[in-house]
Amino acid sequence: MSANSSLALYNTRLGKKAPFTPIDPNRVTMYVCGPTVYNRVHIGNARPAVVFDLLYRLLQTQYPSVVYARNITDIDDKIMRAANEQGESIATLSARFAQAYFDDMQALQNLSPDIQPYATEHIPQMIAMVEKLVALEHAYVADGHVLFAVQSMADYGKLSNRSLDDMLAGARVEVAPYKKYAGDFVLWKPSSDKEPGWQSPWGRGRPGWHLECSAMIETHLGESIDIHGGGRDLVFPHHENELAQSECAHGGKTFVNFWMHNGYINIDGEKMSKSLGNFTLVNDLLQNYAGETLRFALLSAQYRSELNFSVELLDQAKASLDSLYTILKASAPSHDTTAEGGTLPETGTPRVTALAQEPFYQALLDDLNTPIAIRELHVLGKLLSQAKPGPEQQLLRQRLLNCANLLGILQQSPTQWFHAVIGASQLSEADVEASIAARNAAKLNKDYAQADAIRESLLEQGVVLEDSRDGTSWRRE
Repeated sequence: MSANSSLALYNTRLGKKAPFTPIDPNRVTMYVCGPTVYNRVHIGNARPAVVFDLLYRLLQTQYPSVVYARNITDIDDKIMRAANEQGESIATLSARFAQAYFDDMQALQNLSPDIQPYATEHIPQMIAMVEKLVALEHAYVADGHVLFAVQSMADYGKLSNRSLDDMLAGARVEVAPYKKYAGDFVLWKPSSDKEPGWQSPWGRGRPGWHLECSAMIETHLGESIDIHGGGRDLVFPHHENELAQSECAHGGKTFVNFWMHNGYINIDGEKMSKSLGNFTLVNDLLQNYAGETLRFALLSAQYRSELNFSVELLDQAKASLDSLYTILKASAPSHDTTAEGGTLPETGTPRVTALAQEPFYQALLDDLNTPIAIRELHVLGKLLSQAKPGPEQQLLRQRLLNCANLLGILQQSPTQWFHAVIGASQLSEADVEASIAARNAAKLNKDYAQADAIRESLLEQGVVLEDSRDGTSWRRE
């Protein structure tokens, strides 16, 4: 790791930020809970994918090897119900929606994880872990089920920092007659002849949800990993139970060094439903907005905070990207006919060398502070827009691209960006008026570079502004 950089991350387990130090600096390991594939994913599912993609990119600037795993849950009662309702096999339905998820995440410009394990491909490993827990008396067999005995773990609840009684009071727990304690959770459950199942020492059955991730992590990343991520809703019971079964299966060995959780997304239902119909699905949003716009919007708030996802937020994200792409186009070298974005070097050290002194980069090292990073990106954009053609301008341009690439934006040429926007939908009158208002505000603030960028952005989208003593009018080309 670069001596000039110090990454700090908020650790849910500790309840505070802490310096990140990997178990093995030559192989950083990160696991993020992926989707249960029974339908199209919503924008809330996309937030952890984008947040931890950013962390993956950031870690790659500092360490020679980062192994990122994100699972696919392809066996679940919800999948079984959906397959039955749609008259298709579980395998067919889960494969279809797994591919849909991959497509949506690619549209949001996420890198592919190094490992994307499927739950159904790890049944032997799950059975082996359950056998170990039973042998160690952390689990017991009852009425065809195998259950984890939470009272067998002295510090159960340490992730969510709640006692057993508190957790039972605040959660919906299935109280079955075969449980020794109401909070015990299922590791393995029986399957009927009509349900999917696998042979096990306890009869034909299928795994419990929490077990899947523990087995896949052990198989691909090891008994102890650096980072485990997911949405805040997974802290309890999913991640609490993962921690319990993994640490008990491995003699109390620390399962995860850094637990990280992103905040919830709040949907402004009234506004979103009027314009987008089924507004929560990523695929539906992609019919109206570029994936890069969705990504920028998701990164506009610090990942641990709640995010109000609205049309206004998306329009602001699009306007910001329009402005940055306009500046890139204006600053393109004369020999660069496409004004393509630059790329960062493939290895870790040159990336740190290129970024270490950037305020943008320092903001990301502070627990992924994307609002500050985005602000610094606009500062670079403003400097670039004011620079005269020459070496200094091109240095600023490359600095802007280096930062943007780390954020996962400005990944296409301005020509491609504006063509795609035009092809997707024509600017509405409200969009144009909003841009004119933003331009007027920029001029009042004497930010003439921003005002010019807005004018140029509108021109790229077929809207011509005409200034006069009476104000600004506009027409379509």
